[in-house]
Amino acid sequence: MRRRGPGVEHGRVTETITGLSMSLPEVLVLLGALALVAARWLPPAARRPVTIGAGAVLVASATVLGVVGIRWQLLPVLAGAAPASAFALQPLLRRRTGRPTWRARWWLALPGSLACAGLIATGPVAAWAFPVPVFPEPSGEFAVGTRVVQWTDPLRPESFTADPDDRRTVVAQLWYPAQKSPAGTQRAQYLGRTEQEARTVADALAGGVGLPGFLVDGVPRARSRAVVDAPVAGGRERFPVVLFSPGSGGVRTQNTAWAEELASHGYLVAALDHPYDSAVVVLADGHTIRATTASSGDRDRDEELAAGWTAVRAADLGFVLTQLERLDRGETADPLTGRLDTGRAAVAGHSLGGAAALQAARQDRRFDAVIDLDGYPHGPTAPALEQPALALTQEITAGTDPRYLPRLTAALEHSTATSYRLAVPGAGHLTFMDGPLYLPPVPSIVGTLGRTESPRVVAGATLAFLDTVLRGRPGDPADTLRAYGKVYTVSPSGARGTATPTP
Repeated sequence: MRRRGPGVEHGRVTETITGLSMSLPEVLVLLGALALVAARWLPPAARRPVTIGAGAVLVASATVLGVVGIRWQLLPVLAGAAPASAFALQPLLRRRTGRPTWRARWWLALPGSLACAGLIATGPVAAWAFPVPVFPEPSGEFAVGTRVVQWTDPLRPESFTADPDDRRTVVAQLWYPAQKSPAGTQRAQYLGRTEQEARTVADALAGGVGLPGFLVDGVPRARSRAVVDAPVAGGRERFPVVLFSPGSGGVRTQNTAWAEELASHGYLVAALDHPYDSAVVVLADGHTIRATTASSGDRDRDEELAAGWTAVRAADLGFVLTQLERLDRGETADPLTGRLDTGRAAVAGHSLGGAAALQAARQDRRFDAVIDLDGYPHGPTAPALEQPALALTQEITAGTDPRYLPRLTAALEHSTATSYRLAVPGAGHLTFMDGPLYLPPVPSIVGTLGRTESPRVVAGATLAFLDTVLRGRPGDPADTLRAYGKVYTVSPSGARGTATPTP
């Protein structure tokens, strides 16, 4: 087995065995429990040392976990270890007191041993299904820094509240090319600025899909690859900007692996929390805003609602681009001043965020490219897109919403620029965010690409498109995109075009 990320961060053991998705103390608890079950079946000379050694390892490791926090996946291991310990230790204790030992016959002991072993085996299976996510190491030349900013638009009332003085506030997380940090530097907390915020967000995300929060209790324990407030990369290079809107009920951090990969290749990524639409938003003052958007159950009404939410998100994206322009000009003192190339900007989103990205690009010509990660378009298709677009989708099957592909094709065709649709084999809807890193590998949920391949494909295809469109890399994007799936080129014809597969 290969180990990843040894060390201790704020008292929490962070070393994980990637094959099992378990920390070293958790693995030792597992091995100690199994050894206690096996002790009953060892030759007499080996029973005593194995029982004592396994018991010591189990107690010591369980004590460590009691201090740093026991995940629910370890509860069946401890439940199986408890009776196994009692039966393994009982002969030793009776011998120590001089009382005659008694051991059950094998045909009586076998069912109990199998039951204990079955309980113990449940632990690693659960840990594998719901792991502490391990983020891929970014492949670009830059290290990655990150920080969270919060901006209020004084010109825009908050449409989700009745207070006439309430103004729209947006929280954004920035990932940027950074200088390499010293070995052992603590990495950024996933899902929030603090572990408490991360737990609040994880509970909200679980509740949004009807799951009990404890199932994803490993997610707030994760650390990504970025370093908070790391110094900006040296030199004078200016970084193209990519803005990102999450899915309905999603959060700004839901595409952290994707954002870190882009930043390592020289992009500034700004991902947004949309208050009252994102699952939960924790403001700088600690005030928590939970989602109030919800389906009505009526298709026509839901389409109307989604169009309205999409319009709000599109305005948020344009507002954040304006704030980044001001930051780059130095209107507020910032380490990124003079380093952002806001003249080369793309807008992206997942699911409903993809629809928002398309709308933002139509309304705001400052965006030079748009990326839709499996998003169903909502709202008007006018005015026509003038920017090249890339839409990443699952493979279209008989189970796909029959309205999706025609609606997406119409959105891409109503354009004056060549666009592309990439159908990714083996992808599910959640393939296009961090879900494969910590959700059970159920094909209908996260597709079949796996925890390593999913982020590689999504980030690789995105970079292939952005490098060509924003950085002017020679060649047709379709030539590079073809490595990730089936490419359909949407060529403009006036304001209309035709989607054709690229061989």
